[in-house]
Amino acid sequence: MFKILLAEDEVNLNKILSARLCKEGYKVYSALDGEAAYEIALNEPIDLVITDVMMPIMDGMELTKKVREISSDIPVLMLTALETLDDKVKGFEMGADDYLTKPFATKELIIRIKALLRRYKKAVENKLAFGSTTLDYSAMTVVIGSEEINLGKKEFQILFLMLSNTNHIFSREQILREIWGYDSETNDRTIDTHITWLRSKVASPDFEIVTVRGLGYKAVLK
Repeated sequence: MFKILLAEDEVNLNKILSARLCKEGYKVYSALDGEAAYEIALNEPIDLVITDVMMPIMDGMELTKKVREISSDIPVLMLTALETLDDKVKGFEMGADDYLTKPFATKELIIRIKALLRRYKKAVENKLAFGSTTLDYSAMTVVIGSEEINLGKKEFQILFLMLSNTNHIFSREQILREIWGYDSETNDRTIDTHITWLRSKVASPDFEIVTVRGLGYKAVLK
């Protein structure tokens, strides 16, 4: 059973979503503010976080940042009444994996949750497969058909990160944080260089790395 942390300060919405998620077979830990949610994340084995952006004590942006300090793998889905591009970019830079703007249909929420958990399960299992392409994190190998592609460690980690979250836009800052860590002095140009190397080395019939102007990069399945 997947365990979901729901951080939503609207009491009625929190109750409605909690009941629906339980009905779908998930174990739900609910909180009415970011600080309470963070305490749960510290003490419980969470598989996915759903957080409102505007919350008392600690908002969803800060909660997402702190969740990322706990784990870089746990998917985070943000709920928000804000829908400007700047707001979404900030959310993704904090480490969010997906965004849902209020009001939304609970059916769409469930669909997005299932998609995020599928990718999370694959990442936890340390192996990804798309058509003729297989990535094995434990062995740091990429195999396309019968050919093994030789990648550097950082190149492989970037590719695995992006393919674990297909169609998700990763900013350069997010890639730096996920792969090099918070204290790295690596700059954006290094990310661009690694993406260029990946494109030249990995010619897969199953996916491509797409540049999203002004935002970053994403892996798209063909």
